[in-house]
Amino acid sequence: MTEKKILLVEDDLSLGFLLVDFLQSENFYVKLCKDGMTGLNTAMKDNFDLCLFDVMMPKLDGFALAKTLRKKGVTTPFIFLTAKSMKEDRLNGYAIGAEDYINKPFDEEELLCKINVILRRHQKDPFENCPTKFKLGNFNFDYERQELCLNGNQVRLTEKENEVLRLLSLNKNKILKREDAVTVIYGRFDYFLGRSFDVYISRIRKLLSGDPAVIIQNVFKVGFILEVAENSKS
Repeated sequence: MTEKKILLVEDDLSLGFLLVDFLQSENFYVKLCKDGMTGLNTAMKDNFDLCLFDVMMPKLDGFALAKTLRKKGVTTPFIFLTAKSMKEDRLNGYAIGAEDYINKPFDEEELLCKINVILRRHQKDPFENCPTKFKLGNFNFDYERQELCLNGNQVRLTEKENEVLRLLSLNKNKILKREDAVTVIYGRFDYFLGRSFDVYISRIRKLLSGDPAVIIQNVFKVGFILEVAENSKS
């Protein structure tokens, strides 16, 4: 999957470098700027998925930076990181359009959680213009109705079964990388989510067992292929 790009504008370089190392270890691309004016120029030149702004900075503070970007039409979501804890400051931050306002010192894992929530909320639907009905051998799969039909017999899929089968169907007869698939379905990848995904693959295999021309094959250490025989009704 494509790396998400984060712009971090923080004049405390010790904290800045720590955050860069942490976020890069979580597979983000991070650009660090040490003052608000440099952050403004960088945000205008490149596209980012999320911005993290310190509030108290030289040349241009975080509030002024965010206001300027909004006036220039930049709609990238942003979070304020600050030692200022006054209620008025928090309200000001939200009024400017901040997704969140996090007081220093903060827990890195909590920050990561909030970043992932915001990115999921703002991400475009990767399937926006994709088909929702599929012919898989003798099966008819209707994603919008969460239905899989074989010879007039309908099965109502669970939400996750429905999502996984659509992903397989969109990649019919092509390798679907396991890590990519898990990230699309759950928003991130880890060992336990991977195991949960494998359970849904097993369930869908059983559901498709009524047509021997439709098979989910394992590709060792890579992922899966939903194979539909060419001479079947697909």
